Amino acid sequence: MQSIMQPLRDEHRELLPHINGMRLAAEAATRGYSETARVGAHAALDFLDHHLHPHALAEEAVLYPEVARVLGSPDATKTMSRDHVEVAALREELRNAVADDADDVTLARLLFSLHAVVKLHFAKEEEVYLPILEAKLEPAEAKAMYARMEEAAAALHAVA
Repeated sequence: MQSIMQPLRDEHRELLPHINGMRLAAEAATRGYSETARVGAHAALDFLDHHLHPHALAEEAVLYPEVARVLGSPDATKTMSRDHVEVAALREELRNAVADDADDVTLARLLFSLHAVVKLHFAKEEEVYLPILEAKLEPAEAKAMYARMEEAAAALHAVA
């Protein structure tokens, strides 16, 4: 039987190549492949703006309140929300670096940082929060949660 949290795991798996793309672009920068690094930085910004940011906002609006509810603590997901703040700050720093034609060292630092924070964030969700939700939610509750997340993400895409 498929886990009720499989849709979130599937979404993470779909996003993973883009996250790994940030690492590959950073590695290109460290090897002096400046043009490849810059193309990768632009691709990272596109991914962050149009995919990861809406995903994070949907988590903030729906997933994290659900985790807080089942754990009985409004503070249960504060560290995860802090990850989102850090990714947003790094995204803006990368945007400025690209606009200012920053050197390869700066691009590598930002891309490696984004890769590490996002990859760790996904691991924490999958290893900590999703098992909690699997244990505490009924399938109908999970289905309703996914519907709310899709609505939140769609509303965010409409505004963007």
